[in-house]
Amino acid sequence: MDRTKDACRHQSNNRVIMWYKIRELYSKGFNKTQIAFQLGLHRSTVRRYLKMDEDTLTAKLQHRRQYPRILDKYESYVCDILSRYRFLSASQIHDWMKEQYPDLPVVCGKTVYNFVEAVRRKYNLDKEGLSKRVYEKMPDTPYGEYAQMDFGESRMSTDRGGFVKVYFFVMVMSRSRQKFVYFSSTPFTSALAVYAHELAFAYFKGKPRKIIYDQDKVLLVRENLGDLILTRTFRAFVNEQHFQPVFCRPADPESKGKVENVVKYVKRNFLAGRTFHSPEILNTEVVQWLEKTGNGKIHGTTRLVPAEEFEIERKYLLPYYGEPVPPKDEPKEYHVRKDNTVRYRTNYYSVPSGTYKNRN
Repeated sequence: MDRTKDACRHQSNNRVIMWYKIRELYSKGFNKTQIAFQLGLHRSTVRRYLKMDEDTLTAKLQHRRQYPRILDKYESYVCDILSRYRFLSASQIHDWMKEQYPDLPVVCGKTVYNFVEAVRRKYNLDKEGLSKRVYEKMPDTPYGEYAQMDFGESRMSTDRGGFVKVYFFVMVMSRSRQKFVYFSSTPFTSALAVYAHELAFAYFKGKPRKIIYDQDKVLLVRENLGDLILTRTFRAFVNEQHFQPVFCRPADPESKGKVENVVKYVKRNFLAGRTFHSPEILNTEVVQWLEKTGNGKIHGTTRLVPAEEFEIERKYLLPYYGEPVPPKDEPKEYHVRKDNTVRYRTNYYSVPSGTYKNRN
């Protein structure tokens, strides 16, 4: 059925193109025979197209033969099931149909899904309990109140002809859209993330009151009955700097769309086509890019230049008195399992009985 629709749509497009070509050649003085020869058509076809004006052509194309669907005779059954159990999925309904009708035609899951969705729309039988997110324009956040932070990674070509993966930290001020980016050649640890935060605060010459994050394992140990447990390093940093971390729901990038867009912007604008030499050179280059482009050009949404708007926002930031210090290489933490073993790479190693402590 889907292939039939695609074929009809393709045929309609061809007819529109043909109508315009015939009209164009006719306006240039070609007669019907010449047009037919030029386009490989029968002369009567050319004559028929020339008799049609644009409104007639549109009306003909909009008239479609309604093909019966292969599952149409099961509509009342599906409607009855959905009326009683709106929460059922299309695959569950398919299973019920196969049990109820042994002679049910063999169709793919997509066909059943399309049919069930059509029945839902026709009889207004949406799934219960599935509320769609309502979008609305939110008022601008106060100056200095919020920032958003995220990590990204990308593959770059090197000056030796190879490739290397780079990792980067992004923070953006929610009101002004002033951005900061820091690159690393190694994945971010809690300590490296803290260092990147301090670099951002030094770059902004201040810090926001709240920062919005993903629930990233670099910053969180785990979730315990709804309570988010920060890593020891990040928790100490938050307590020292006195800002409030705000964590999004899992798998909800729209909660921090500003920084998600900046991550894409860095990949598609700054990194695209760039050659990697060293992390130091890359971080020097990105600061120059931020000044000229990232923070120096008019923002597509606010229609303001972030750097200029940030001159206002800077006055509302909390003061930052620290000095960024690169982290020392820290040993990786390994958690003791309930069976008093520790996993290192692909192997398990025993530790003394009683080492495991239940921290819940």
